[in-house]
Amino acid sequence: MDIVIRQVAPAEHEALGDITARAYLYDGLLDFGESDSYLDELRDVAKRAAAAEVLVAVDGERLLGGVTFVPGPGPMADLARPGETEIRMLAVARRARGRGVGGALVRACVERARAVEGCTTVVLSTQRTMNAAHRVYERLGFVRTPERDWRPLPDLYDITLLTYQLTL
Repeated sequence: MDIVIRQVAPAEHEALGDITARAYLYDGLLDFGESDSYLDELRDVAKRAAAAEVLVAVDGERLLGGVTFVPGPGPMADLARPGETEIRMLAVARRARGRGVGGALVRACVERARAVEGCTTVVLSTQRTMNAAHRVYERLGFVRTPERDWRPLPDLYDITLLTYQLTL
């Protein structure tokens, strides 16, 4: 497979939104399944692309997955503080898993972070059950930062997101 990482094209927004939503659904990452309100966020690639950089992995014309690179604090950041960039909504199509697509997307985000003036750290949030993603992050040098773990909706249900960081 010849994986190329590039910025998402507007014509790919819907397809990437579908890949992202399906990845979260099939992996059981949404507590309320098809009725989970977070599905709307996962599908709204245009919104993410307007506030951050959305990258896709492609093999020829075939869309394999995507990720949102947040260049610092702002509307798309959950964790990023000054001097930090953030990785969000990493998703790989089921047919492309196990081929290095997730790692390639994360490496592309790290490369972009190195180009952001003043950036010293890349941060991200993940769910406890995202074990394959944890292995990718750890292989690439990310370390757990339990002191930054957080709950996105503390009043609605008890889910704690784990955090990782990579010092550049």
